[in-house]
Amino acid sequence: MKFIHTADWHLGKLVHGIYMTEEQREVLTQFVRLVEEEKPDAVVIAGDLYDRSVPPTEAVELLNEMLFKINVELKTPIIAISGNHDSAERLSFGSSWFQHSGFHLKGKLTADFAPVRVNGVNFYCVPYAEPGTVRHLFQDDSIHSHQDAMKAIVGKIEQELNPSEPNILVGHAFVLGGATSDSERTLSVGGSGCVSADLFAPFHYTALGHLHSPDAIKHETVRYSGSLMKYSFSEAKQRKSVSIVNVDNHGRVSFEEKVLKPKRDMREVEGFLEELMDANFMDASGQEDYLKVTLLDQGAIIDPIGKLRKLYPNVLHLERKVDLTNLRQKQSYQMVRDEKKADIDLFADFYHQMTSESFTDEKRNIMNQVIQEAKTEAEQK
Repeated sequence: MKFIHTADWHLGKLVHGIYMTEEQREVLTQFVRLVEEEKPDAVVIAGDLYDRSVPPTEAVELLNEMLFKINVELKTPIIAISGNHDSAERLSFGSSWFQHSGFHLKGKLTADFAPVRVNGVNFYCVPYAEPGTVRHLFQDDSIHSHQDAMKAIVGKIEQELNPSEPNILVGHAFVLGGATSDSERTLSVGGSGCVSADLFAPFHYTALGHLHSPDAIKHETVRYSGSLMKYSFSEAKQRKSVSIVNVDNHGRVSFEEKVLKPKRDMREVEGFLEELMDANFMDASGQEDYLKVTLLDQGAIIDPIGKLRKLYPNVLHLERKVDLTNLRQKQSYQMVRDEKKADIDLFADFYHQMTSESFTDEKRNIMNQVIQEAKTEAEQK
């Protein structure tokens, strides 16, 4: 069977004050055309259909329109889950009757892990859920991290899984070692938001969402489709695509990527103002792109962004390299200066940043005692 793996549509996305709805409509129109051409047995959307839990009306209407075209007009089954940007409750609405048209949308994690079966392939849907939600669902106090949660979920699925049939997991997670971008919301502090790829070993293919690049990890069977389009300048050099996945009766998987191109690209450019204002600096087709401009000029410049927008109307961010260099030097100097501070002075700075209150002599004396006791204890070990 053949299915198309996509994720991270982020409908309703706001980038530097600009709604991406027009660009998303263009790319999704291409996606619908691809579905019509490829005639897949299913479309898999691995989370983050929306960019926020309460999306703008235009985003809801766009999603409704595109899913109707795919599911009803093209009669293509859809298998979708919620991501960490979605509202699980809102996406769960209507799911019980959607299934009658082959639209399988799992918004909330439940104890029912029965697969969606399409043409002999089992799709196990695991919507995004915090570890606390999984801990409560399974009544298991040992679950504290996303790794613990996913291990428990996969363990439950394995109890009913038939290894002689092709099995696909659809999930939304941060796999350990994956490359992130600025537009992805951190799942947890530190490393507790990560899961290891080996958890997905029972499945012939794992269709993931969350990381925005199809190259986020290198693995034969665990893959990110990447986001629908670029959503931050940290993604400017990423390619955006969807994966067409073929699975045979033995679970052997092959895939190819199809590139989707928005009307306006998102790019970073660098140069002196005079050369940037030369009409020959950039191809005319690129002048409408969303741009982050880094100026190399030194000294005062009057209204540089106003001048640039006469030629490049979609400059979203402007910065000067000299300012960035100065900032890095200040940060480096601050780090060196902080390294020379006593422990109590470092804590005093931290205390003031966190509370905006003065660090009194009484507090200093108490903290000095705590630091000294900690050092003594460490030396004794």
